[in-house]
Amino acid sequence: MAAGVNRYKTDLREMTFTLVEQFGFNEIAGKAPFEAWGADEAKAVLESTYRFVREVLGPINATADREGCRLENGQVKTPKGFKEAWKALYEAGYKTLSLSPERGGQGAPKMLQVLVEEMLSGSNTAFNMYPGLASGAAELLDHCATPEQKKTYVERMLNGTWAGTMCLTEAQAGSDVGAVKTSARKAADGTYRIQGTKVFISAGEHDLTENIVHLVLARVDGAPAGTRGLSLFIVPKLRVGADGKPGAPNDVACSSIEHKMGINGSATCVLNFGDNDDCRGELVGTVENAGISQMFKMMNGARIAVGLQGVALASAAYQCALEYAKDRKQGASFKQWKDASAPRVPLLEHPDIRRMLLDAKAHTEGMRMLVVKLASHGDKARQLAGSDDEKAAYHRGQVELLTPLVKGYTSEEAPRLTALMLQVFGGAGYVKDHPVEQYCRDAKIFSIYEGTTHIQAMDLVGRKLGQGGGAHLQQFMSDIGGFVDAHRGDATFGKAVETLAGAQEALLQSAMAFMGWSQGEKVHLIPLAANRFLTMMSQLAVGWLLLDAGVRAEGARAKLPEGHPDRAFYEGKRYSALWYARNVLPQIEAQSKMTALEDESPMEISEAAFVAG
Repeated sequence: MAAGVNRYKTDLREMTFTLVEQFGFNEIAGKAPFEAWGADEAKAVLESTYRFVREVLGPINATADREGCRLENGQVKTPKGFKEAWKALYEAGYKTLSLSPERGGQGAPKMLQVLVEEMLSGSNTAFNMYPGLASGAAELLDHCATPEQKKTYVERMLNGTWAGTMCLTEAQAGSDVGAVKTSARKAADGTYRIQGTKVFISAGEHDLTENIVHLVLARVDGAPAGTRGLSLFIVPKLRVGADGKPGAPNDVACSSIEHKMGINGSATCVLNFGDNDDCRGELVGTVENAGISQMFKMMNGARIAVGLQGVALASAAYQCALEYAKDRKQGASFKQWKDASAPRVPLLEHPDIRRMLLDAKAHTEGMRMLVVKLASHGDKARQLAGSDDEKAAYHRGQVELLTPLVKGYTSEEAPRLTALMLQVFGGAGYVKDHPVEQYCRDAKIFSIYEGTTHIQAMDLVGRKLGQGGGAHLQQFMSDIGGFVDAHRGDATFGKAVETLAGAQEALLQSAMAFMGWSQGEKVHLIPLAANRFLTMMSQLAVGWLLLDAGVRAEGARAKLPEGHPDRAFYEGKRYSALWYARNVLPQIEAQSKMTALEDESPMEISEAAFVAG
């Protein structure tokens, strides 16, 4: 397909169902702090965003992938069209939608913001990395910085004048953040001299803004070892004067950019701080050794954002494959497969194509529901704070519990689903004439950056399951149990709800196994089975949400006259739920049995036995 042509598609009807009909947008809209919002305003924003991404971001996705970024004399040049897209994005206000009006935003619920972000990421994942990191860094500073720092940096980062980064990773440390060697030496003027090298820094250098604010993890001289001794520093690319304007270059240099499998329009940089021993930074806030807790203000948001990226590309790939399967004629109907003279039929008539498409449809819808569910908990926690602290605490606890599921599950499913949709295209999908091959390449990074899947799994089993004395997990299970009790006799979904109940019981058995291992001599079994548990719990959550959507859709469908266009849409919700319940939920019981086997073979095999020959 010609360069500069939009190839992104999504389903706004699906989004509005999830937002309004399933998660009750109108229940929180119109009330503080979301007084200015209602369903009509939300739908208008979704429609506007879709036009924007199709006209501005979509047309430069494939061209940016092929052009990539380039490093010239230490400066990164982004692909053609990115500068104009950056300006248009901030003028349209899509990145500040859920910010409070005091911060220059529109005060929308996060439930709406995540759907807007899905379209921004789905239409051009690489481009949206730049503003995404800028927003995350600004929000961290808004939480943790001094009033003076906020005045200097936050507004400029939120409105797109300046960008931002998160600088954690070092070559010798990788995910072992406690092994960071970047140092910080306090100077007489109260600033710090930063020295070290950070790698894999997304958006670490570019030409989209006049300044880039790096948030750098470093260890102050004499600080404790490990993560306890890390502090967070503001290190701008250009030093900021007393008047708030950027001035002379700081001692920060981009020495190289990575040549990657995907997201080629996003500059992934190696940054050297203090090559000339004059890299000046200022401590975020006033307390040293608080860097990890501060960084997690940004990290948790970044993990949810990666989950959204997974939903975005899985959805985009599904929409492309569905369109192709409707148009492409190949082979005879399976009902006439022995008749050589039978007419060729669209791919959509072939059973295996329908199976793959329904797999992608169900997973994509369910993963989107999981993200919006998390966002709705956050919105409700914010709305109830101060008036019903007990309920607000429940919602905050669910955000904590669901975050590793959102990041871990969707980031693993996205490359599988994009590859599955490439399979629908056959050989046509393997060439660049269609966008799915790019989606496959772009999606693979999601399970790696912002904490690998195993990091999410260990966060879940090592921290989140026990938070609040286990109350968050108990409340999650109670919510599912309430749904089971209410609908196990449903004429359409009753058997599927019973499957959900069996899956829930199996998950609880595995959770008890983890508890036993943590208190005995088999603690090594926890990291061996943690990824499996994350998958099981995610599948349980998605299966529950799909069945909830199915029940709601059946009720709405029954009220519509024959021939109404929404009847087919609601029918689709029914089959998404039933397919997932019949094909995915039974896997939870099987995985629970596997967990009970306590297989230790990965630990028992000798190192020499791994070597072939």
